Formats: sequence, C-alpha cells, structure tokens
Amino acid sequence: MTPREHFATNLLKARKKKNISQEELGFRCDLHRTEISLLERGGREPRLGTIIKLAGSLDTTPEQLCEGISWSPTKSKYLYKK
Repeated sequence: MTPREHFATNLLKARKKKNISQEELGFRCDLHRTEISLLERGGREPRLGTIIKLAGSLDTTPEQLCEGISWSPTKSKYLYKK
C-alpha cells in the first residue's frame, strides 16, 4: 500500500464517520466532488493545503488523516501501522 492509498483509506473513514457525502465535504473545504473522489480512491496525492482543508472540514487533524504513515530514513522506505 502506498502513502497515497493509506491516506485515501483514512480520508474515507473520516468522511463516513461524519456521515457526509463527497459533495458536502467538497463544499465545506472548497474542493470539487471529483477531487474528493480522486483522493478517496488514491488517484491523487494531496497537497499540504488540501490536507489541512480536509482535516478542518472533518473536525479532525492532519495527523489523524495521515495516521499510520511514516518514513524510515535508515531503511529508505515508508512504514505503515494498522
């Protein structure tokens, strides 16, 4: 699983927890619904500003949307926690 796919899973869970549609989330953070869809499917890697908008719109934090993703400089690879 790539960092983008892991973020997508976290974003989808956060949106469903708030019980809102992709369209509503897009409205709340000034992004188009198709952008939300791409992010939730792992089709696009979000920019920092987008992560902040999404977190604020979902009443969560950027850290929670990126939860479980880290980098190991000694192994030169991403690490994932469940």
